[in-house]
Amino acid sequence: MSKIGQVSGTGLPLVLDDIDTDRIIPARFLRCVTFDGLGEHAFKDDRHHDSSHPFDDDRFQNAKVLLAGRNFGCGSSREHAPQALMRWGIAAVIGESFAEIFFGNCTSLGIPAVCADRSDIEKLAAAIHDNHQLELTLDLHQMEIRHGSQTITCTMPESARTALTAGSHDFLSELLEGEAQTEATAAQLPYMAGFGSA
Repeated sequence: MSKIGQVSGTGLPLVLDDIDTDRIIPARFLRCVTFDGLGEHAFKDDRHHDSSHPFDDDRFQNAKVLLAGRNFGCGSSREHAPQALMRWGIAAVIGESFAEIFFGNCTSLGIPAVCADRSDIEKLAAAIHDNHQLELTLDLHQMEIRHGSQTITCTMPESARTALTAGSHDFLSELLEGEAQTEATAAQLPYMAGFGSA
């Protein structure tokens, strides 16, 4: 698993409140066997109804940092939402607040989701609109967002920050890496005797 201490790249402003996971990736795209290809369907319905949606704006097509509002990722707990964002190209999200399950799914995928004051997010969004090539750096060691000479303080739970910076955020990979130890422990448990035998 990779250690994530910084994410750098241009930004995509979508500073709206209560964006739920069904808007991020509509339910009809959840029938996929793998997550491959989900990125092209991120915000599909919103983009269909809004020809000026940031995800269709040529200025933001290579953006890595998404700016969001309050309660981003609310609604159902589908992992497909952060998967779609990641596969579109988003590597970090800065928002006023996040739905808890969405935040956890982002963390396990290695997508830092940090909180900042609304006024700072709106100022940053305005700066991105003025210069879409503005380079942002999210620094998880210093817990700050930098662009040019400007610095914005951000927050996230310490457990998530530590997991990301230490490279222990992918719980499935950790489980698979410990397969031998898991099998050894299972073999010593009386109620697991004969488990897996024909």
